[in-house]
Amino acid sequence: MKKHNIEFKLNNETVSINVEPNDILLDVLRCKLGVKSPKVGCDRGDCGTCTIIMNGKTARSCLVLAVEADGAELVTLEGANSRPWTKKLQKKFHEKNAFQCGFCAPGVILSATELLEKNSRPSKREIKEAIAGNLCRCTGYTPILEAMEEAARGK
Repeated sequence: MKKHNIEFKLNNETVSINVEPNDILLDVLRCKLGVKSPKVGCDRGDCGTCTIIMNGKTARSCLVLAVEADGAELVTLEGANSRPWTKKLQKKFHEKNAFQCGFCAPGVILSATELLEKNSRPSKREIKEAIAGNLCRCTGYTPILEAMEEAARGK
């Protein structure tokens, strides 16, 4: 197969890399670029552990071909750490003990960040919808929802 050179912004840095036409973005991020916050979970887009922000919207990187990222702007948790909402969310998640194992945490935080950057006063229903694609097998969601609500309310 012929390799393709793609270029994209990853966490505000330009990346140029050769990929196969069938390379999955999640694999490129983790294996070729060493970005570890998007996790390998279901490989079907169901669990949300591979969530990234692509061109301002959350995306399941296990469902994106790497060639589709050509010219895109990608943000992983490593790059989102400087965003004000991400910092507030991380603080609240920590205070509420929202995560036990932490496997889902990067995806949930990015989904919550996207929501709060677009809507700083979401309803409980909007918060639930924002993280609906992120499965957490440990907490039962109550502390996650409480942390998101408190971050949005500025408590």
